[in-house]
Amino acid sequence: MASQGSSATTGAGAHAAGSPQALNQIVIEYLSKKGYAKTEAMLRVESAHTDHEGRPILSNLDDQPDVKYEKAYSHLKNWIENSLDIYKPELRRLLFPVFVHSFLQLVKEGYMAPSQKFFEAHSVEHATAHADDLMKLKAISLPQHIDDDHLARLYRENKYKVNFSKTTSNLLMHFLEETSDNGGGVILRIINDHIEMRTTAGRPTMFGEEEGILGEDEGITGHTSGRPESGATLPVIKLGPLPMAPEFMTDVEDELRDEDAMGVENAVGGEYNVTLLDEFQKKIKREETEESPMRDQIPLPPYTGVDIEREVRLVKESRDKMKLSGAPAPALPSVLMYTFHNTHDGLQCVDFSEDGTIAAGGFAESYVRVFSIKGTPLVSIIPAENLPVAPKTRRLIGHSGPIYGVSISPDKKYLLSCSEDKSVRLWSLDTYTALVSYKGHDSPVWDVRFGPYGHYFATASHDHTARLWSCDHIYPLRIFSGHLDDVDTVIFHPNSVYVFTGSTDKTIRMWDIQTGNSVRLFTGHTGLVMALAISPDGKWLASAGLDSTIMLWDIASGKRLKTMRGHGKTSIYSLTFSMEGTILLSGGADNTVRCWDVAYGTGAPTADAPEAVGASSSAAAAAGATGALVSGEGSTKSDGASTSGAPNKRKRTEIVATPDHLQVFYTKKSPVYKVLFTHKNLCLAASANMPNAP
Repeated sequence: MASQGSSATTGAGAHAAGSPQALNQIVIEYLSKKGYAKTEAMLRVESAHTDHEGRPILSNLDDQPDVKYEKAYSHLKNWIENSLDIYKPELRRLLFPVFVHSFLQLVKEGYMAPSQKFFEAHSVEHATAHADDLMKLKAISLPQHIDDDHLARLYRENKYKVNFSKTTSNLLMHFLEETSDNGGGVILRIINDHIEMRTTAGRPTMFGEEEGILGEDEGITGHTSGRPESGATLPVIKLGPLPMAPEFMTDVEDELRDEDAMGVENAVGGEYNVTLLDEFQKKIKREETEESPMRDQIPLPPYTGVDIEREVRLVKESRDKMKLSGAPAPALPSVLMYTFHNTHDGLQCVDFSEDGTIAAGGFAESYVRVFSIKGTPLVSIIPAENLPVAPKTRRLIGHSGPIYGVSISPDKKYLLSCSEDKSVRLWSLDTYTALVSYKGHDSPVWDVRFGPYGHYFATASHDHTARLWSCDHIYPLRIFSGHLDDVDTVIFHPNSVYVFTGSTDKTIRMWDIQTGNSVRLFTGHTGLVMALAISPDGKWLASAGLDSTIMLWDIASGKRLKTMRGHGKTSIYSLTFSMEGTILLSGGADNTVRCWDVAYGTGAPTADAPEAVGASSSAAAAAGATGALVSGEGSTKSDGASTSGAPNKRKRTEIVATPDHLQVFYTKKSPVYKVLFTHKNLCLAASANMPNAP
């Protein structure tokens, strides 16, 4: 027994104690001692082909996982890029799930360095469409991360759905089977285990969705796909306008009669073709629909004279508005740009009053600044606040962190601001002082928005929730919980019965404020959702964000109608519909305001881009209490895009846009933070000058 122990120790001495090689040596000597010659010989052969961690060393380099997955992925990618253009849009959507599962398999098998090398080599080509997922996947580096990481488990436990036309599907399968030994077999195994390929009716087209832009039922359910089950019943929703109270309607009509009587002698060229009372009655007739919710669904405080004044103003603006719809060509909008100078990159958010007379900006220095757009003094009802003279700007101080969202009430009496300090503050625009501090979120609040009637407001936060508040309660009325990540933006439906939220989890949710339940889930974006807008008739939703695309949705069905592209690879910050709902404007980090034909490609009557564009853009600089107005003329190009405001010294690189792109207005060095159509169909836009921008 002594000699046996000595022999075992000597045999294992060349290897670290407890290593796989040392254990193998002990077993081999034990088998030799017992006379199991064949078993000993087999173990010696296998032991000679293992590395220091006990993993088999494959004699054929192509069979090593790090080589195998790299070869298979490159094999598939090269074949796709050499395919006919008509097949590429469909085939390219297969590359991302194959890339993810190749990477995860390498990590799972313990090939840490090769997995990171594979990730670095091929992640760049998916960065535009899947930046958020790539950022999280990059942190996965050890086998135990596969079971611990939420995103990794999501990909490995759910099949990634991809739709192919029959022709494309047959072409792909034939290629993989024919090249099974050169990597096709590896791809087939990934498809069988992790990807659900579904054949759809119709033929492939090169004008379909871009790579990375998935259909509503593609991708992973709950992560990139919003329809949990095909044919699932959607909750019934009411998208019509909220009916007016009969007493309020009567008082407004009386006020409009008085306005009509006084306005006849002041009208240009005699009487208006349409009286204010006629305009109001046409509005009421349009709102009489079975799709309207019951008025008692939204408890509102008793109306006041301010509410009557606002409704009268809205009727006047509706009658006098510029009409942007028409045939054969629409009248494109005019854009009035307000550029904030000397902000030192501290401007975080901007909002305009609905009548376009004041603007409010939230700054990183923890204050809100209110500007008079018309240049008139901002008079406080507190006399001492107007000495020696009433200023044209007011600074509101109270937060203890950067301001991320501001919202001016419809009656222009109040302003809301939200901050990194986790609070929301209500300010009086009569006294320019803080009235209430609302605390409920336990993380920074990214956005705040007044409802259409001013009594309710909604907030969006880093704590993955949105909340509904009323101005007369310090605690939230509803907590909307369901997003898997930050809620970045929030907006009310025009009838105030629903709230829409956009999130870092790349989804948009529609919430019923009575029940607090999510009644629609819109998915398809490949980056966080930063901007939302709803058409004035309440039927269509537009969304945009970090993935540089604008998506148009039918709210009732929850389906995406189309995807609009033209902002290049930059973020889109703001969206707004014209009063008729036929024109959509967007502003973003590419220093442009872009105009889109909403109906194009949806089956609704379209507005074709005119050959000669008569629209113009204007830019106003707001620095402190002063501002300078600069106008630029539009020059139309053959693709329907205008270089309004673009300097002549530098040639712009035109972005290939979708056919519904009507017009582009350029700023010089100013990202566009906010666009808003007034009720007169004039678009107001706000930007911050970046003097050091390229």
